[in-house]
Amino acid sequence: MRAAWLVGGGVTGVCLLFVLLIVVGTYSAAAGAFGGAGKSGSVGLAKGAVPAAYQGLVQQWGNLCPAINPALLAAQLYQESGWNPKIVSPADARGIAQFIPGTWAGHGIDGDGDGDRDIWDPKDAIPSAASYDCELAGYVKDVPGDVTNNMLAAYNAGAYRVIKSGGVPGISETQNYVRIIRSLEKSFARPIGRVEPSKQAASAIYYAQQKLGTPYLWGGTGTAAQNGRFDCSGLTQAAYDSVGIGLPRVANDQYNAGPHPSRNELLPGDLVFFSDDLTNSRAIRHVGIYVGGGYMIDAPRTGAVIRFDRIDTPDYFGATRVTKEGAAALPTHLPQS
Repeated sequence: MRAAWLVGGGVTGVCLLFVLLIVVGTYSAAAGAFGGAGKSGSVGLAKGAVPAAYQGLVQQWGNLCPAINPALLAAQLYQESGWNPKIVSPADARGIAQFIPGTWAGHGIDGDGDGDRDIWDPKDAIPSAASYDCELAGYVKDVPGDVTNNMLAAYNAGAYRVIKSGGVPGISETQNYVRIIRSLEKSFARPIGRVEPSKQAASAIYYAQQKLGTPYLWGGTGTAAQNGRFDCSGLTQAAYDSVGIGLPRVANDQYNAGPHPSRNELLPGDLVFFSDDLTNSRAIRHVGIYVGGGYMIDAPRTGAVIRFDRIDTPDYFGATRVTKEGAAALPTHLPQS
């Protein structure tokens, strides 16, 4: 829900020409900003993608060996636990890195050097996840194909199967695990070049435009029983569902549905996010669809209607350029605590 102090944008009398002008202006500005794109560099983490309490650990241990990087390690941890250090899976996988106790006994390390190996302590579990990845990469280093893909496959199916198969084995669960982590990696990485425009953006905006003036409903997803009303993430979910992209229900998970353009690289159709904690994407509490010129369409709060609002406010967190691949990689079910 958007904070009540936001400057409201009335929808009455707002015409299509207004939207067209700001969209065209935004694409023009973005084209200039992209002129110098394409520089290479080491892999860093996207702003706030990793909660601040774990960012240093992920950045440090994500560089432990060439087969991993901080964004890849972040993607694994998010996929496994959603950053919950107290989570337990039905298979008794424990903590932020979801180690089975038997695996932990053989591969857990004392990451913080305090004299113990605590499966529940992220300062031990995150280093252990990186260490285990690198250990697996060593086992499959001579297997044909991409060493990181083979490492992830070994994490899921075991190194023996990867070696025997001569690469990622033909197991659907394992192939999906590799695909999901490599896709999520792009969301957790800080972009170092041009972020490709979304092909579905214009249609998503069109859908949201048709809802201008609709009263806000907390928990609303636009169903007939709700009289077609939405909350903020319900609107963005429905807009992208209309173009065949399935987004998660809540805003902080929607942040991971693709790469993250900077403020001066925004294009219409990007999702824009807002939070009271600008260091942690898990604290995001509001989302809208950028339309250009510093404006978004959003469902702000109870008592308001779907409308245009400015995005340049103190709680602006960042943006995501939604991709079908990125959205499809997001976990639909995380283990329960």
